[in-house]
Amino acid sequence: MSNSFFQDKVIVITGGGGLLCSVIAKDLAGVGAKVALIGRTRATLEAVASEIRRAGGIALVAPADVTDPAQLQSAREAITRELGACQILINGAGGNNAKAQTTLNQFSPDELSLDASAPVRGFFNLDLPSFQNVVQINTMGTVLPSQIFARDMAMNGGGSILNFTSMNTYRPLSRNAAYAMAKAALANFTQWLACYLAPAGIRVNGVAPGFFVNDRSRKILMTEAGGLTPRGQTVMHHTPLNRFGEAPDLLGCVRWLLNSDQAAFVTGITVPVDGGFTASSGV
Repeated sequence: MSNSFFQDKVIVITGGGGLLCSVIAKDLAGVGAKVALIGRTRATLEAVASEIRRAGGIALVAPADVTDPAQLQSAREAITRELGACQILINGAGGNNAKAQTTLNQFSPDELSLDASAPVRGFFNLDLPSFQNVVQINTMGTVLPSQIFARDMAMNGGGSILNFTSMNTYRPLSRNAAYAMAKAALANFTQWLACYLAPAGIRVNGVAPGFFVNDRSRKILMTEAGGLTPRGQTVMHHTPLNRFGEAPDLLGCVRWLLNSDQAAFVTGITVPVDGGFTASSGV
C-alpha cells in the first residue's frame, strides 16, 4: 500500500494519548502526516508527541475535552494556525466508568433495596450520572469534533473521518449497558454522517476493535501471573484467533480506511478488528 497519500496531511486524533491512538499517531507521523493530538491531559499527549518528534515526525499537542465545544474550537484554531486545516479526523476519544457498569450479569431481587453507593450494582441501582457520562463522552465526544473539524474539510473540498466503535457495537457485553449503547449509536451515526457528508466529498467510516488489553482491562482479563481470569477465558472462548489484540493489529485497517486513493468508494462502514469475536457464537 502506498504511503505517499499521507505526506503532509493534517490529521487530528482525539484520544491521542491512549494506547491505541498513540500507536496510530506514531504510525501516521512515520509516513509523513502532520499529527495533532487532542486529549484532556497535556502530559500524556506530550509524551506521545515527543516520541514522534524524536523520530523526525511532526506532532502538535492541543489539549481539550471532546465534550466541550469551546475547548475544541480553541484547539482547532491552534491546529490551523500551526499545521493547517484538518484533512483527516480520527475520533478515538471515549471510555467507560466502573460506576456505570453492573456487577451482576442478570437481575437479582437484592438490587431493589440498594442505592448507587452499594458495592453490588444491578440495573436498578446504577449510578445514573456515571451512566450519562459514559454515553456523553462516547457519543457527543465524537459528534462535536466531527462538527468542528469537518467544517474545514467541507470548505476545502473533502476529507475523511474515522470513528472508533467497539465489538459492543454488534453485541452488548454483560455489565456494560452504557458503553454498549453508546458504541452501537456511534455505528449508526457513522452511517448517517457518511450519507450526509458525501456531497462535501467527506468519507466517514468506523473501526471496531475487539479485546485489546490495556492497564485497565488487564486487571479484568488476566491474572497477576499472566494467565486468564474467568472473564478472560470466556473472551478467548469466543475469539477464534485465540489471542488478545495488539495496537499494531489496527494499523493496516486504519490506513486503508483513511486513504482516499485506496478506499475512495468506501464510506459508511464499520470494520471489526477483533480476531473473529463478532463472528463466533462460542458454540
